[in-house]
Amino acid sequence: MKKYFIPITKTALILVYLVIVAGALVRMTGSGMGCPDWPKCFGYYIPPTDINELQWAPNREFKRGQVIIKDEKLWVAHENFTTGNEYNEANWEPYTKHDYAEFNPMHTWVEYINRLVGALAGLAVLAMAVASIKAFSKTKTSVILLSWLSVFFMGFQAWLGATVVYSVLNPVKITIHMVMALIIVLVLLNILDKAKEITHTEKIYKYDGFFKKLLWVALLFTLIQVILGTQVRQFVDEQIKLLGYENMALVMQNPTVTFYVHRSFSILVLGLNIWLFIMNKQKELGYAKTSWVLVLLLIEIASGIAMYNFEFPFASQTVHVVIASIIFGIQYYMILESRRSSITATTSKNV
Repeated sequence: MKKYFIPITKTALILVYLVIVAGALVRMTGSGMGCPDWPKCFGYYIPPTDINELQWAPNREFKRGQVIIKDEKLWVAHENFTTGNEYNEANWEPYTKHDYAEFNPMHTWVEYINRLVGALAGLAVLAMAVASIKAFSKTKTSVILLSWLSVFFMGFQAWLGATVVYSVLNPVKITIHMVMALIIVLVLLNILDKAKEITHTEKIYKYDGFFKKLLWVALLFTLIQVILGTQVRQFVDEQIKLLGYENMALVMQNPTVTFYVHRSFSILVLGLNIWLFIMNKQKELGYAKTSWVLVLLLIEIASGIAMYNFEFPFASQTVHVVIASIIFGIQYYMILESRRSSITATTSKNV
């Protein structure tokens, strides 16, 4: 089972990143309320594609929990029944989680796909946790504990997704939802690193104490930048609510101070990662991922420039969010790799 554990863990990690991609697409398209209830969508396991499916009609069968839109409100069937020739209020109860009652088929299916990807990621994490018991019950219980912790975190993330819907896309709750996704990524990276260590498939890097400290500083800078970015995103969301998607050119006319800090801080982040890249090359430490981070940072900065100067081009917001989360994951994994090099260096001295 050990030889299958690492591929399962990598699959779970990829799917979690796909959830981040899907979530970014939901925000980009304004599809967050495409499914106004949770975990179903308008009371269906497979959502409707036409508004007629969400309207009352005579001689139509409804199942308990299915939803209709009537008088600009959501109404839920409280039992199985078939409608008569006239609408009967006794068959329905108002949806009380919120008062959002709109249907857009594109938004509905974008949000539904987001939930499907989340469910697949949850199943992959659960499979990883089950596999960890068979693979490491006699060697490394920490892998088992972290694996089941990630299952708990995935469940908590699903609950956070429900609260986002019930709050009608509260920006703070959306930010917490994103941060939780990054935490899950970090846990999965720890599991992957420990599994490689146990199965002796890890690569050992040349140790440099100062380089390791700079990696931590770079990770901290990226985290600060992500937090600043979420605050800018909250401002953008609020402006879009006021101005509408048809007026994206006006969204950043009067940005907050946070935007300017976020923009300027990116120069410092880039400079630090250039320093890490040069140090790695000069000392031949072997961290090829410093090149990855540098390339991704340039793409990240380019997408930020495009959003500000060219009225949020298609997919630029998604690219910006996803690249930031990938950079964060790569930087953290380099820290785990440097930890292994530190342990190896200490062991060699003792010998």
